[in-house]
Amino acid sequence: MAQTALQQLQELIVRMNGYRDSYYNKNVSEVSDEVYDRLLDEVVRLETETCVYYANSPTQGVGYPPVSKLEKAVHERPLLSLEKIKDIPSLISFMGRKQIMLMLKLDGLTVKLTYQDGILIEAATRGDGNTGEIVTHNASGISGIPAGIPVKGRLVITGEAFIRPSDFEELKETLVDSKGEKYKNGRNLASGSVRLHKGLECGKRKVTFMPFAVLEGFPDLKTKAAKLRRLPELGFTPCKFLLTNRPLSQSEMESAIQQLRAYAKDNDIPIDGIVLTYNDIAFSESCGRTGHHYKDGVAFKFENEAYETVLQEIEWNTSRSGEIAPVAIFKPVVIDGCDVGRATLHNVSYIEKLELSPGCRILVTKRNEIIPKVEENLDRGRFTLSDVVPSVCPCCGASTRIHESRADKEGEQGTRKLYCENWDCTMRKIKKFAHFAGQKAMNIEGMSEGIIETFVGKGWLHTVLDIYSLDQHREEIIALEGWGEKSWKNLWDAIQRSRNTTFERYLIAMDIPMIGNNASRTIGEFFSYSLEQFTDAIDNMFDFTFLPDIGDTMHNNIHEWFFDADNRYIWDNLQKLVKVKKPSASQKVPESSRFAGLTIVVTGKVEPYTREGIHEVIRSLGAKAGSSVTSKTNYLICGDKAGSKLEKAHSLGVKVLSLTEFFEMANAA
Repeated sequence: MAQTALQQLQELIVRMNGYRDSYYNKNVSEVSDEVYDRLLDEVVRLETETCVYYANSPTQGVGYPPVSKLEKAVHERPLLSLEKIKDIPSLISFMGRKQIMLMLKLDGLTVKLTYQDGILIEAATRGDGNTGEIVTHNASGISGIPAGIPVKGRLVITGEAFIRPSDFEELKETLVDSKGEKYKNGRNLASGSVRLHKGLECGKRKVTFMPFAVLEGFPDLKTKAAKLRRLPELGFTPCKFLLTNRPLSQSEMESAIQQLRAYAKDNDIPIDGIVLTYNDIAFSESCGRTGHHYKDGVAFKFENEAYETVLQEIEWNTSRSGEIAPVAIFKPVVIDGCDVGRATLHNVSYIEKLELSPGCRILVTKRNEIIPKVEENLDRGRFTLSDVVPSVCPCCGASTRIHESRADKEGEQGTRKLYCENWDCTMRKIKKFAHFAGQKAMNIEGMSEGIIETFVGKGWLHTVLDIYSLDQHREEIIALEGWGEKSWKNLWDAIQRSRNTTFERYLIAMDIPMIGNNASRTIGEFFSYSLEQFTDAIDNMFDFTFLPDIGDTMHNNIHEWFFDADNRYIWDNLQKLVKVKKPSASQKVPESSRFAGLTIVVTGKVEPYTREGIHEVIRSLGAKAGSSVTSKTNYLICGDKAGSKLEKAHSLGVKVLSLTEFFEMANAA
């Protein structure tokens, strides 16, 4: 079959870039100047004939100029994720009777290309979906991106920038990341390469671009497939897809998926799943979206592959509550290009269920490609609890005990956890100090666990009250290795700043079980941010279940904490050392706020805000920042990588907002 002019052009550019790489980077001339010039003339001829000018063509110079930093690009249409599905029946159910596209889910970095009158004016990464980074200067180093195309008007396409598995195997031996470490997988290398500041460097990384959607352009075409089929004549190689004309059976769906997987393997294309999306554009747009994903498609994620390894030991770590949590230490395995050698074992019940003991063969996965998990024990039958669970605390040597919680349902077993019996356990004490000094509590900047451990070991810290008299040990602290006058001053200044605090921080610092940001704020609002009023309520056995979102357990935790004489001593005497300020009048909620009195929950990443930062915004509008989705939740703000709260919101009919939609509503009030 004869090659088209476009195919000839593509292959010729690949050959010539190989010659250029040898000449400029390896000091090797593979062809004579005469041959190179004649090939260059042929490239010019083919570009003129096709009206396609690839960004990495030798006719386009040596690339775009390097940049000092990556500028931000705001996506007019958010580049959201897709809902994840892991079973075939759910795919069939989603499909219904609509025509769908089954497409490779490419494993790389999503990039959006914008053309105006045939000229590439911007290449930008997906980023958080709303804001990405401009990487136009690297387009010349990415295969498959034309710098010029024969199209008038505006054309916007999205696709994936990736590195083929065979290329990665070659590149990983010579390239290192910003930390000087070898890249673990092709996805990370592709992402790092596209986001380089030097365009010429990107060209050495063998990055390929493959479109998977046309966002703007070809207005006469009404289906996604039809628009993608227009791209090859413009010099693009679109992502492989299959179309259906009728509902598929389970076996047919499985066969289609296997066909696509085989295509990806045969063509050296990295994938981590299959995308299913409605083909009709009008219907797709009518499906709407959440703050996290569009509802016109789903991503079928391949099952997490399990890797066999050997459990070497179980490490036990004592927390500030006294619970001693187990961690599996196993012979490292490479999962998704990353070395994995540790995974939480949660509690004693989990260990008992899997009959885990050092030396057994285990199966390890990476849940959601993020969290390592021990899934199975291949060598059951030799488990003895006493051989695995320590009888003494690994920190202080005191006796341990196993506590079994009450079962949630009748007939079920409660969860068994290991605890240290020593209330003065050094590790418990260190972690309690760290909690007290933490950002959400007294916010003593620079007081790390390492520093606390040193001070506790020196006998300078017995209770949190001692933090405010550390100046008695000033000369001794300055004389410590790694310290000095400046380090001491920074720490002491931070301690002094913490003397001016808020009701919520003060209450959180006390480390009452389950009393965090939301509960402390609820209590503060009810008692007018007065420690005296709150203390009087404690002394009069106030029923805290009267307050919103505070149940029996939290009520009991509060009263039990204050019943302890040592805790009460800290509570009363710390008030002599710090000043608790009340919210200023300027913090009062505007009466016009449409969110006043409502409950709003946040899930996922809502950059640039921290979780507490967006909660502050919510509260400034007169709403309550909830921690969980219930029937009383009014809105769910959904960011990137949303969790189970999103599913709960859908099941309860709670309105879901993106961060942009939330602010639009707030500003419209």
